Amino acid sequence: MTREGKSRDRTGGPERRCIATGEVLPPARLIRFVVGPGDMIVADLLGKLPGRGIWVSADRAALERAVAKNLFARAARQPVNLPSDLVAMVEKGLVDRTVELISLARKAGRAVAGYEKVKGWLATEQAEVLIQASDGSARGKTKLRPPPGKGRFIGCLSAHELGLAFGRENVIHGALAGGGLTQRVVEEAAKLQGLREIDGGTAHRKGTKTNERY
Repeated sequence: MTREGKSRDRTGGPERRCIATGEVLPPARLIRFVVGPGDMIVADLLGKLPGRGIWVSADRAALERAVAKNLFARAARQPVNLPSDLVAMVEKGLVDRTVELISLARKAGRAVAGYEKVKGWLATEQAEVLIQASDGSARGKTKLRPPPGKGRFIGCLSAHELGLAFGRENVIHGALAGGGLTQRVVEEAAKLQGLREIDGGTAHRKGTKTNERY
């Protein structure tokens, strides 16, 4: 435990308490908020905004509970204003952030898209993470298996969103090589997965199946 009573994760970083669940978690599993101008609650997805952090688990139910019960005001110890679409705003922000990081990996030669290229990277063990579109057909996606280990699969982005990352209209299959940038993609995608209520790589919401050739 730290002098402030906060425990630390195994990497030595300080853990924070979720205002909705009471769980103490590492920041990588939480979303930070601050009180911005006009006492408006703002999601600090980059972790750079000034002010006292208010932390919520990267989980849709937890965030919806924090909004419904006005737990932000209690944590901030002052009246605050909440955007009417805060949950949707956070989800979109995480999509943009994840897409941006995958795009950076692609430009650095650390990411590829397309069934054959991904299959090749997996076969040569160059791929550390497999990415597949949430709205791709289950049959097509089962032809590729992620590398063994935790955090080796991302399945919370649509084919269109993956296409934005790779400069195409739609992408079903992608892969990331190892490195610090890949770890950042995995962390942001895990938060997005929690907001989108993804289970086993399949979104709970309905989606249109996309051609598997991408």
